[in-house]
Amino acid sequence: MSHLHYTSAQEALSLLKKDDNVFIQTACAAPQQLIKAMVNRAPVLSNVSIYQLHTEGLAPYSHPEHKGVFNTHCFFVGANTRNAVNTANADYIPIFLSEIPLLFRRKIIPIDVALLHVSPPDKNGYCSLGISVDVALSVIENAKHLIAQVNPNMPRIHGGGFIHVSKFSAMVQVEDAIPEIRIGEPDETDTKIADYVAGLVEDGATLQMGIGKIPNTVLSKLIHHKKLGIHSEMFSDGVIDLIERGVITGELKKRYPKKIIGGFISGTRKLYDYVDDNPLFELHDAAYVNNTTNIMQNPKVTAINSALEIDLTGQICADSIGFQLYSGVGGQMDFMRAASLSEGGKPIIAMASTTNKGESKIVSTLKRGAGVVTTRAHVHYVVTEFGVANLYGKNIKQRIFELINIAHPMHRESLAKEAFELWNVSVS
Repeated sequence: MSHLHYTSAQEALSLLKKDDNVFIQTACAAPQQLIKAMVNRAPVLSNVSIYQLHTEGLAPYSHPEHKGVFNTHCFFVGANTRNAVNTANADYIPIFLSEIPLLFRRKIIPIDVALLHVSPPDKNGYCSLGISVDVALSVIENAKHLIAQVNPNMPRIHGGGFIHVSKFSAMVQVEDAIPEIRIGEPDETDTKIADYVAGLVEDGATLQMGIGKIPNTVLSKLIHHKKLGIHSEMFSDGVIDLIERGVITGELKKRYPKKIIGGFISGTRKLYDYVDDNPLFELHDAAYVNNTTNIMQNPKVTAINSALEIDLTGQICADSIGFQLYSGVGGQMDFMRAASLSEGGKPIIAMASTTNKGESKIVSTLKRGAGVVTTRAHVHYVVTEFGVANLYGKNIKQRIFELINIAHPMHRESLAKEAFELWNVSVS
């Protein structure tokens, strides 16, 4: 491919004009050199709208000094845009991850310039979108200009994320390290929660889980399970050990049997090297991966998600702390619903019983302004370090009993008092 024409990031971003809509690739695939070059053009730009899920690395376009130049719209609020969203320097769009591609495909949000981060082209001229396919495919199909940051450190991953160099309006060579997400060691609370969750996972289950200490610790507790599969919007390093132990085989899955299916990956370099050109792994469009009908065809779908707080009737707040936006809807509802419809499936919310400040996450009423991501009709299992509550088919009174029993002991008396005041339910 010696005839390929590469250019500088600054020259590539000269394609960007005022009033354009820009897409930035997701999570650890966010192209940092292209982002810097875009922000460097701020003096000659105005009213540029940026659309993204969460991104790792810097997000200087969301800083207050660029207000009016860059208008940032987040489908998921990450750490680097959280302050901007909550100070009106950026905006949050609540939406199921499965439906974001429809916004681009239906031109509800037309994209002028897409900033991508890809592997070097193979002998046939195809680059891989690497560790982030998710919603990027729908953008690629419809954007006017595709600008690619081409990086030998980006793994080439099988599945739906291939794009030919002829589709790029500009290509920029970089050798940046891919951002890594390292998970800390679990504490006693994480370990207790993981033990309870692992006890709910059956042999032959198809797992969905996110990133963090609890999901990783759950995986570490599954070493004696058999014939597990993975169909998840994302996954991290925790899967490697279970694959090598022969625990994750995927042989019972109905969709892509014997394959590990995801939308994007966040982890360490060890994981990026493990998935590189490894046919066991495939990343696909979020409209497929998070489609409830596709997920539910797999056996015993076990969806493990988290919450910021849950009220005593089972309403799950997962994207805000009161009015303060914290994360997003993401794929929680896509997978919770699919798990409940899967044969033998289990939708699970796993969380510590208290916040870092000691406040109860199980509450009589959600905070004012809290967003309900998963409704009380969708919730089945709720797990804390004090046990498992099964709310499926339970009435309000029964739910109150179940949830108070897994609340932190120091909060149970006040929760019982509030339950009596609000619902006339006596908890003895």
